[in-house]
Amino acid sequence: MSSANAGFAVAVDIGGTFTDIALHDPASGKVWRAKTPSVPSDPSKAFMTGVGLALAEAGRQAPALERVLHGTTVATNMILEGKGAKSALVTTEGFRHVLAIGRQDIPRRANLYAWQKPERPVPASRVFEVRERIGPGGTVMQPLDEASVRAVAAAIAEVGVQAVAVCLLHSFANPAHEQRVAEILRELLPDIAVTTSVDVLPVVREYERSLATVLNASVMPGVSTYLSRLEKRLEEASIAAPLLLMQSNGGVAGGATIRRAPALTALSGPAAGVVGARDVAAACGIRDIITVDIGGTSADICLIKDGKISLTQHGHVGEWPLPLPMVDMVTIGAGGGSIARVSDATLAVGPQSAGADPGPAAYGRGGRQATVTDAHVVLGHLPAELLGGRMALDLAAARAVISEGVATPLGLTPEAAARGVLAIIDNHMVGALRVVSVERGHDPRDFTLLPFGGAGPLHGCALAELLGVTRVLVPPAPGVLCADGLLAADLKAEFSRTLPKAGTVDVEAAEAIFAELEERAGAWLTTEGVAPDARKLGRVVLMRYHGQGGEVTVAWAGTAAATEAAFAAAHETLYGFVLDSPIELVTLRVEAVGHMPPPPRPALPAGSGTARIGTQTVHFATGAEDVPLIDRTKLGAGDHFSGPAIITQLDATTLVAPGWQGEVHPSGAILLTRAGDGSGTKRKD
Repeated sequence: MSSANAGFAVAVDIGGTFTDIALHDPASGKVWRAKTPSVPSDPSKAFMTGVGLALAEAGRQAPALERVLHGTTVATNMILEGKGAKSALVTTEGFRHVLAIGRQDIPRRANLYAWQKPERPVPASRVFEVRERIGPGGTVMQPLDEASVRAVAAAIAEVGVQAVAVCLLHSFANPAHEQRVAEILRELLPDIAVTTSVDVLPVVREYERSLATVLNASVMPGVSTYLSRLEKRLEEASIAAPLLLMQSNGGVAGGATIRRAPALTALSGPAAGVVGARDVAAACGIRDIITVDIGGTSADICLIKDGKISLTQHGHVGEWPLPLPMVDMVTIGAGGGSIARVSDATLAVGPQSAGADPGPAAYGRGGRQATVTDAHVVLGHLPAELLGGRMALDLAAARAVISEGVATPLGLTPEAAARGVLAIIDNHMVGALRVVSVERGHDPRDFTLLPFGGAGPLHGCALAELLGVTRVLVPPAPGVLCADGLLAADLKAEFSRTLPKAGTVDVEAAEAIFAELEERAGAWLTTEGVAPDARKLGRVVLMRYHGQGGEVTVAWAGTAAATEAAFAAAHETLYGFVLDSPIELVTLRVEAVGHMPPPPRPALPAGSGTARIGTQTVHFATGAEDVPLIDRTKLGAGDHFSGPAIITQLDATTLVAPGWQGEVHPSGAILLTRAGDGSGTKRKD
């Protein structure tokens, strides 16, 4: 490889509507970006198309690539749509109905009397029991009967499954039986994928642990097939660079890790965006942000305090709890493709979406239902063409569906109806923004709103006004920030161990467990090829008050007193109170990080103030107004402008509302402030 080509990295994020690509040259810091429609039937096609577009833009050939990073929704979609592989569960004798029993809680917005448990991913008819028993302290109460395992293997062969999940009682305290069961099954069923709970989630709580293992098993064949197909396409394109995939925890990992535990990618796309948002804010000296990623189908919202991305083990994918470490965010069905409809003289927007095909009517692909994007087109918020001129918008089609589907039934003008659609979707998103801020003890007015995604910057000012936020930070490439986030992501993995029995903090026992977990973490980092000086290990613990059913995560402070004090402080911040009860240590976790070279951000040249390329008519509530149309590629550092204005670029459009002022930061980001706030870029967080 020539030195001129050395070190190029490409990041590809596949969403429901578009696939985003960022090609990075670490020597110059230059980034070339591309955007292409997704291909749901074969995501790898859009992957390779996008990589080809970015390489052509940069004038480079495929062998120039040394790193390939990927955010995929393959596992997520399989779980959400119930299209995972036909699977079986092997459990301890007497626990066949662990999935069916589940938990007694009911979703917050569900009808208490009409709600029914969703159909389990593995019915009881495909749950098989083996004779064995590990006690809660890890002691063997009943030896493993290997004959029962072989009988189960024969039964599984008859039902014709593609994957098997093994989750035995208390295996987190002693994995010997579970590992032996998996060994026998792999020997007798060589063509069936087998996964164990100790490889996926070796922590307490049988239902969640069983469910996570089952979901992991159900997506293993599909993800493995997808990765194999993608690796073959990369090989055919003469790309020999290693493939790294984004995980839900905000870090990347190699293909071997993801093949073993594909459920780790369940929220990988949104996680990459949060990593990219933090990187953009940090370049502007801002540490406290609320991110809102608005795509075609959903909006993902996350709060970052002091530059730290919080993880949670209380996440959900669809109706299923998935207690794997993942970026703490809230997701709602609100996006550019959200469908607006009138029923009983009431306007509702979302969560149903027009998706990528046919998409909004304005895309000219046969869409017949009014969407949020169509409302923006009717109001003049979008230019006539998107994707650098490769996609023309059909104003007449957008106006027709808004008129027929919303305006006429409500007796409104098309413009008033479009404003109503946007008002409803904005209020949906503000509710989720308050969940991550107000409901968790944070005042959103102390944060900077960072909107991204293809539709994010269109809603940024409106959401900020509803929240009382006075600053909005628009990334240099908001529509492909998830791809940019992949470039900024580190290798990352978590290694957990639940104590055999929860109890008071025993420093000596904790240190012994941490040492074992750190040994495993070091081996993983070695496998991933991370140099010793690029490694970082962090210790965290999950604690609770005696009698509580959930834990709070805090950093291990080295002593019992300091760690308990940290827990009490975190509990009070989260819930507003502390208890005069014993504090219990439940789970220990080591977080392993392999630092990747950070993408340099060359300073943007000083602006000339000549970025205006025309005007466009925008329909505000106060009437129609011709507003400046600004080409973002012509903006330079220090350029200022006032709203109303529309900023166009390849990957997104930014609507600057009246009363807002914009300033271009040397990093390339645009800081919008409410007129009269006067904070500019001088405010420190």
